[in-house]
Amino acid sequence: MIASITVITDNLEYLLLGRTAQGEPGGVLLSVLMTLGAALLAFPGGIALACCAWRFNGWPRRLLFVWAELIRGIPLIFVIFWLWFLLPALTGADLPGAVTVTLALAWFTSASVMYSTLAALGALPKGQYEAALAGGFSSLQLLRWVLLPQALRNALPSYVGLMIALLKDTSLAFIVNVPELTTVAGQVNSRVQVYPAALFIFTGLVYYLLCCLLEQSVKQWQRRRSLPAN
Repeated sequence: MIASITVITDNLEYLLLGRTAQGEPGGVLLSVLMTLGAALLAFPGGIALACCAWRFNGWPRRLLFVWAELIRGIPLIFVIFWLWFLLPALTGADLPGAVTVTLALAWFTSASVMYSTLAALGALPKGQYEAALAGGFSSLQLLRWVLLPQALRNALPSYVGLMIALLKDTSLAFIVNVPELTTVAGQVNSRVQVYPAALFIFTGLVYYLLCCLLEQSVKQWQRRRSLPAN
């Protein structure tokens, strides 16, 4: 038992930070950075796509639905592989692996964000739409000032679930050898070749704690916003 814990403590810095001191972030740090980077692309992008689908009927809406269904129907691991080989061919340069995986995660998640936002918009009472139009709002003003703020608030639980899934999906970066937490845990296990259960239990526990921290942070933020101003 003591020896299995020692395997973790001896490699704790590498598991948490990778080779950050040499300019190569890894481990938990890289997992968090990829999550944040993908979220900063996926959530604004998905919300913008949902607004376009809400605003424009006909072929633009159908095209967005076809795109979203195509992305959601493909395993994320395939999306990562495709971008891994496709982006260098398009850009003519080898992108860092972490950047490629972040873009794949953002692309994949944006489709789910679009559907969640569009569902939240559709669930709002139709009377608000009619009243705002009668009050002289344009469609864009109605969306920006009346409907979207309510929809985003109602969709927050769904967004939290997507963010948690995004954090866990960073573990798929191991397939292209990006040194996030799962990859560095596997590297440590291959090097020491003892106590793999301790290493991967630790890895799972770290993911669990990060997801709980994210969920509790959002709940605390919601409670603060619901408190009446003094």
